[in-house]
Amino acid sequence: MMSATGLERATARMRDAGMPQLAIDVFADYYHQLEQGRTGLIPEESITPITQVDDLADARFGAEEQAQALRRTVFVKLNGGLGTSMGMDRAKSLLPVREGLCFLDIIVRQLQAVRAATGVQAPLILMNSFRTRDDSLALLAGHPPLNPDGIPSDFCQHREPKLLVETLEPVDWPSDPGLEWCPPGHGDIYVALQTTGILDELIARGYRYMNTSNADNLGAAPDGRLAAWFAASGAPYSPEVCLRTPADRKGGHLAVRRSDGRMILRDTAQTPDEDMRWFTDEHRHRFFHTNNLWFDLVALRDALAVRGGPPGLPLIRNRKHVDPSDPSSPEVFQIESALGAIVELFDGARPVLVPRERFLPVKTTDDLALLRSDVYELDADSRLRRTTGGIPLVRLDPEHYKRIADFEARFPAGVPSLREASSLTVQGDWTFGSGVVVHGDAVLGPTERPMRVEDGARL
Repeated sequence: MMSATGLERATARMRDAGMPQLAIDVFADYYHQLEQGRTGLIPEESITPITQVDDLADARFGAEEQAQALRRTVFVKLNGGLGTSMGMDRAKSLLPVREGLCFLDIIVRQLQAVRAATGVQAPLILMNSFRTRDDSLALLAGHPPLNPDGIPSDFCQHREPKLLVETLEPVDWPSDPGLEWCPPGHGDIYVALQTTGILDELIARGYRYMNTSNADNLGAAPDGRLAAWFAASGAPYSPEVCLRTPADRKGGHLAVRRSDGRMILRDTAQTPDEDMRWFTDEHRHRFFHTNNLWFDLVALRDALAVRGGPPGLPLIRNRKHVDPSDPSSPEVFQIESALGAIVELFDGARPVLVPRERFLPVKTTDDLALLRSDVYELDADSRLRRTTGGIPLVRLDPEHYKRIADFEARFPAGVPSLREASSLTVQGDWTFGSGVVVHGDAVLGPTERPMRVEDGARL
């Protein structure tokens, strides 16, 4: 491997692109790990499951306690994703979800509802990537100003070169040079908070707590009870967790590392193939990690200072194609780290069990179909409320529904009614008419040619 040359070329690109030295140092550290053959894998034998966590259901806080906590809390939405897995080339958060509103529209309305109810002007800040920033800020410009004077509406992740799998050289892709770059994963937030000065600025302005969540998770609305619980806990850090079900088997989970007793996060990409049976066992690893996180900002600043800047989070080696839409394009590594992996830096981290409604992510068009269906409704506070006792399982044929354009074309009148459904499995190419109602377990297909579900059909 021409690793020395590869690292030199990669860091030179970052320097030319105006990346700060701290971001370059973090990239170089991960590069050396990659060069040494480290995979970032966490074997099952090296950890023990988490068996007990705090339960938000036990928390009792009055309106004034909640308002006091919210006055010292800033909400950060992770908005760097493009939705490439659904064939998108812009911010996933701009995708319409319900009633003509996109994720960002609903996020803003949720914040405004909390402000109206409490009188607290809690700030909302987006963590954008170089691929999502312009479009997202343009949408926010259509809303009233979000934040008090001096609090920015966003900051930007850094960017780093994608590396050819065979040589670890930065990839060249002249037909679309933007594809030569990638964001360094959510874990870059800790570097970006330092290089932008936002961490120190928030503390100087009297903010003590930060809640982060994914922009595609509309369940993670600002919540006064959670803010009050976290403030009262005295914990430096708290990840929200939910009870796992069979549908959550691929979600990351917390565990305790045997070697030093530290709490850690393990994601799918960090699990050896032979241990996936344990990773997906919802009885062994009972709680899944929602990526809704609570931080004491002073504790975060101090933890990063002890490390000397870079947080030293575990490597995630993501293997992809340089052009995600072209499986014949060269394979590359994207060096990433996970936001929640910082749990191992803190003494006294306290996971908290939250209702399932706090976790409604959209990773696939299957998820989008559920959120657009009558299984959910938007209430007066722009929160998604379930209208049914259970959540039906939706499985759409990825060959015909994975990409958002194909999905929209096959539901021209909207997603069918799923309130009375247990599951909907679609195999093959089906276009749905209007007024379709699904009952129980429905299966369509497979088909040899495009088919249509007629208007008013009951499946």
